[in-house]
Amino acid sequence: METGLRERKKQATRRALALAALRLTVERGFDGVLVEDIAAEVGVSPRTFNNYFSSKAEAICALSVDRAQRAGAALRARPPGEPLREAITATMLAEISGGVAPEHVPDRVWFDGLRMVLATPAMQGEYLRVRAAMQDALSAAIADRLGAGPDDLLPDVIGGAVAAACDVATHRWLRADPPVPLGPLVEEALRRLADY
Repeated sequence: METGLRERKKQATRRALALAALRLTVERGFDGVLVEDIAAEVGVSPRTFNNYFSSKAEAICALSVDRAQRAGAALRARPPGEPLREAITATMLAEISGGVAPEHVPDRVWFDGLRMVLATPAMQGEYLRVRAAMQDALSAAIADRLGAGPDDLLPDVIGGAVAAACDVATHRWLRADPPVPLGPLVEEALRRLADY
């Protein structure tokens, strides 16, 4: 379904606010950024910011929530005959290689932003919301692929396990010294999950 010009403009504004929130927070720290700063960076009013986000924490995590929705849609779009484990792995690796950080945001900014999200107490609740969004998106897509009913626990169990495996890989990636690519860590975590 093609989106209209108005909807594309709204999506662009939302994305610009999210990127500005993340970048400014990485540069100044969580307490050093106000909603007014984020809005000014994008050239909109604080009221416009509030039309998109209820807080700066929500704006900072918005790109990750979007990634969760993309992952669910991508999993649904995989070939129907493809084994579920392969479809999940391909989906998550594609999202990491092509969707983790926008092309015009330096990888270091995204890396520091993730580290900040995980380390700032004020961001913990929002991070949990992002993780829940990933699990929900994956669980719904898995249920569709399996033709599971609403009372079937399996899609939720698999979705939760995949989200947890990706969390473990992300935490390892953030702690790695020297730095390592995220993709192979996610692939290993998903493989280890399948081996269990």
